[in-house]
Amino acid sequence: MAGSAKLMGQEYNTAVNAIQDYAAIGDCRSAALVGRDGSIDWLCWPRFDSPSLFAALLDPSAGHWRIAPAAPFRSTRRYIENTNVLETRFETDTGTLVLTDLMPVASEEEKRRLMLPEREILRLVECERGEVELEWSIEPRPGYGLRSETVRRLGHLGFRAESPEGLLSLRTDLPAELREHGRIEGRARLSAGTSAYASLTLAARDPAVLPPLGEWSHAALERTVRWWQGWASAARYDGPGREMVIRSALALKLMVYAPSGAVIAAPTTSLPERIGAPLNWDYRFCWLRDASLTVRALVGLGYVDEAHAFVNWLLHTTRLTYPELRVLYDVHGNTPPDERVLHRLAGHQGSGPVRIGNLAAEQLQLDVYGEVIDAVIHLLQAGGTLDRETQGLLTAWGEYVCRHWDQPDEGIWEPRTGRAHHTHSRVLCWTALDRLLHLHEKDHIRWAPTAMFEKNRELIRRELEAQGWNSTLGSYVAELDGDRLDATLLLLAWYGFESADSDRMRKTYGRIREQLGAGNGLLYRYQRDLELEKEGDPASPGEGAFGICSFWAVEYLTLGGGSVEEARELFEQLCGYANDVGLFAEEIDPETGAALGNFPQAFTHVGLINAALSLARRLEGEAPMPRQVPHRQEGSAAEQRQV
Repeated sequence: MAGSAKLMGQEYNTAVNAIQDYAAIGDCRSAALVGRDGSIDWLCWPRFDSPSLFAALLDPSAGHWRIAPAAPFRSTRRYIENTNVLETRFETDTGTLVLTDLMPVASEEEKRRLMLPEREILRLVECERGEVELEWSIEPRPGYGLRSETVRRLGHLGFRAESPEGLLSLRTDLPAELREHGRIEGRARLSAGTSAYASLTLAARDPAVLPPLGEWSHAALERTVRWWQGWASAARYDGPGREMVIRSALALKLMVYAPSGAVIAAPTTSLPERIGAPLNWDYRFCWLRDASLTVRALVGLGYVDEAHAFVNWLLHTTRLTYPELRVLYDVHGNTPPDERVLHRLAGHQGSGPVRIGNLAAEQLQLDVYGEVIDAVIHLLQAGGTLDRETQGLLTAWGEYVCRHWDQPDEGIWEPRTGRAHHTHSRVLCWTALDRLLHLHEKDHIRWAPTAMFEKNRELIRRELEAQGWNSTLGSYVAELDGDRLDATLLLLAWYGFESADSDRMRKTYGRIREQLGAGNGLLYRYQRDLELEKEGDPASPGEGAFGICSFWAVEYLTLGGGSVEEARELFEQLCGYANDVGLFAEEIDPETGAALGNFPQAFTHVGLINAALSLARRLEGEAPMPRQVPHRQEGSAAEQRQV
């Protein structure tokens, strides 16, 4: 894979793709990352958090599947409009090659009618101009690159390998030679108008299905394009940045695990928040802290079915630890595996360690109660009712909050340095009780200890107004009686604790811009230790600007903290940090605009969608953040959808 090629007129090393050089394809069960050089460098099968089959993203020796011209090339790429089907166009001195990558999907009717593989990656190659010699290679390395399975050649049935995850089958009409350690490679010369195909399938539970190549491949492409475009066409949004909003919705849909409705944070692990630093974490799980923001984004775009499935997953999962809530769960609602380090892998661009599992699962984060309850509020705004069991569950969480809100916790940013009294956690405890009282008022919760909820809600407010505000600094602060800021303070207006146009919030926003501003509209999530950074100390946070925090600033402005013109200008500026196919990582390098952290990141795309929704409502003269749920109506059509 080593060598050089041309990208957008500039030389780049094809052995090292940066994070922003990738695009994602998926089937709502797993996802793969495809580099600008035509190499699939990340794939976990059969689900998002399974061990990887390709992990060259984290170590060149950990498996890949590459198709590209043998000669130097320039590459550009795009998603087919309103889909997650990727097209990469390679321009060489002798011709043009187009590579189309997808994980085929189908409607439920098509699944009943057709024999389809459990999992498949389909790659179609077509020469559009002249003549191009291509080279390709595939090195499956199951188990995070720790294993090399025996590959067998079976004539017209292609190549086959047994792995702990199931039976892998590769079929292609490209010339192919089996080499040592299960590597398959070949070369072919294509002329204008000719095509080639390659299909990799996994049979984890069912008998293997080997789809024919050629016309069947094109039929799978057409089904997949039709499915994604049908889904995207249901979006109810026609405001600023519509193209970016729809792309963000498609990215978010990629990270929905369809069998359960869970939404993962990202399909990757251990992509660094700073190149060369150990700030690497496994994000292939579901965080409850994302609940409210994610459901608001889905409901706001009209994807009520996805929002309903996600909330039902939340409620089912959390019943297993009732009344306590864990920080994160896997896609089936179980506790993720213990965190461990894979010492054999070097990490992305040498940025180790590579971690699987996440130690945050053992933390206490009291903000999750407010997040989950507020998610229910957003869903009920679209219609529906709560069944008796769910009413009891929500009430029990409120009682838990009343008993524990004054405790220190690790907080939303999950530091591994101990607990503190975080302002954001207190605000979300206030939010939990405030929303429960609202649900009781609207008769969605028939019985609740309202006196207890009201008393504790008021106690939290008094404490925050006294100890969460630093009069010397003239700002709300990240920890009670502290003097540091973090970007979650912008959410005080989002959750309705404080009006965006209040004197305190305007001063807080000014301080955040002053102390957390990274330039060009970007924000860090919390204050950095600048002295350690200057000395290059690895203990320094030193991370990039945080994507969703920057979009929170747009929301703050639309909620009344600034003018609609300021909000729109900032929104458009931030959208410019997406990569060439419209995807965001968790963070952004303020100096270069490069992506940092796990990719693509659901939280960042959720932030973009919510900022756009609030901005559109403000432009239309409506309240940017509706908070009221309709009164429960017995026997109405809404009664048919229960949470």
